[in-house]
Amino acid sequence: MTALGFLYPGHSGEDDYPRIEQLLGSDIRVDLVHTDIGEDAHREDAHRVDALLEMGSPRRLAAGVEELRLSGADAVVWACTSGSFVHGWEGAQEQVRALARSAGLPASSTSFAFVHAAKEIGARRVAVGATYPDDVARLFADFLGAAGVEVTGVVSSGIVTAAEVGTWTEVEVLALARSADHPDAEAVLLPGTALHTVAHIPALEKELGKPVLTANQVTVWEGLRLADRRVNAPELGALFTREPVVQV
Repeated sequence: MTALGFLYPGHSGEDDYPRIEQLLGSDIRVDLVHTDIGEDAHREDAHRVDALLEMGSPRRLAAGVEELRLSGADAVVWACTSGSFVHGWEGAQEQVRALARSAGLPASSTSFAFVHAAKEIGARRVAVGATYPDDVARLFADFLGAAGVEVTGVVSSGIVTAAEVGTWTEVEVLALARSADHPDAEAVLLPGTALHTVAHIPALEKELGKPVLTANQVTVWEGLRLADRRVNAPELGALFTREPVVQV
């Protein structure tokens, strides 16, 4: 049994995780601990930069670490894109190092998961469809650029609360992906772990004719990478078809 631990901010799109666990079809356990997102994140300024910095602060992340350690997690991932890339490339690295020290486990975050996943599928140029306000979405593009991933363009929906993002249906997710796609992009990235995407990945990739990387999808893939597990799960998209099949 491989146990993957995730620190998830608040409550919005967390039901993507048990869905992924089911689709992995192997001896993988997905453990989710909800972190306190802070007072600002509950209000209209949730995706303001200073609120995001506080959401991913060491003290907020450390509060959930002990529960994951007791669950027997083999690796831990901070399951928040904006709450990691908002710190910048160096700051996000320090955030992960602090998390690893606190947990005593291999650690990463969703922002780094996107970088590693893009490289895994060989996507050097990507398009970004974000639900965030424009200034926050641009910070994600800057983060990708720092990792050597070229961003062909960014589409922003300007939504400020995760709760609103969590209500989006397949129709809205598909519309965001279509609007973000670019002929030069080798993949489309949909950041935001509040966005329900796992049930829609096959439809997204069929519609766009290219790989689509979404936040909760890459977050679990990153946990598997840290735990040195390789699982073939085509229903989770092209990212999960590049791995050799693991027999149950």
